[in-house]
Amino acid sequence: MASPTRSLLTDPARYLQSFRLFLANSTEHQSMQEFMERQLPAVIGSIGNGKSTINILSVGGGAGEIDLLILSKIQARYPGVTINNDVIEPSADQISKYKERVAGTSNLENVKFTWHEETAYEYESRMNAEKKSKKWDFIHMIQMLYYVKDIPATIRYFHSLLEAQAKLLIILVSGASGWETLWNKYGSSFPVGDLCSYVSSANIKSILDSTGLKYQVHELPSHMDITSCFIEGNKDGELLLDFLTETCDFSKTAPPELKHQVIEELRKPGCSEKRDGKVLFNNNLSVIVIEP
Repeated sequence: MASPTRSLLTDPARYLQSFRLFLANSTEHQSMQEFMERQLPAVIGSIGNGKSTINILSVGGGAGEIDLLILSKIQARYPGVTINNDVIEPSADQISKYKERVAGTSNLENVKFTWHEETAYEYESRMNAEKKSKKWDFIHMIQMLYYVKDIPATIRYFHSLLEAQAKLLIILVSGASGWETLWNKYGSSFPVGDLCSYVSSANIKSILDSTGLKYQVHELPSHMDITSCFIEGNKDGELLLDFLTETCDFSKTAPPELKHQVIEELRKPGCSEKRDGKVLFNNNLSVIVIEP
């Protein structure tokens, strides 16, 4: 019998709603911001040495919140240098939010923004068709490799665009996170969408090790308050369950046995910890910095 469940990404409005709730309930952006403040300056320490222009490529830049933080660190390290910041982002809605954010931010006079409304694969195909292979001083892919069909090929392609002193920075969920526990156990029971697949830093490290590329990994602690997931009929809880399982209306459409198992799994130490009466899901992230 065909499963009535469908991928959350088939309903973009609900996906966005659940994603925003995830950001509101998690320390995801705070964890990334802390990394950008404390550790990014060392990562970008030599990307612009001796250059009058620094070229940055943001792959899946979203609404630009983290991108602008990265730019501020590069500006601080290389004051007055011209920066070309190209953004690949398939969502017109996200690009428009990004542009609004840029318009409301001061000190960006030396930054030139170019937005490409396309996926990473479409960008690569277009560049190949136009026989272009522009080189970049810094490329970052933040929480976007889940939406890529061929991850090794995508990493290989963007890595090939690095200048001699450049860095490729990837952020995604850690292999030591609740996501890894949940998805390794139940991922095969969740609807498989063409648009999204589960991948963690453990997978990326295997890919990099097999290609012999040099890289460093930084682990970022992060959590998400999922207390509402255990309250039957709670709207926020239902949206967060959708996000965790990438299933549209998981609470209403999942087989009862699967729903029960997932809820139980989410309580366990492999996924979450109880603190101050709350259930906090382990949302740890990994930052992988790849050398040219």
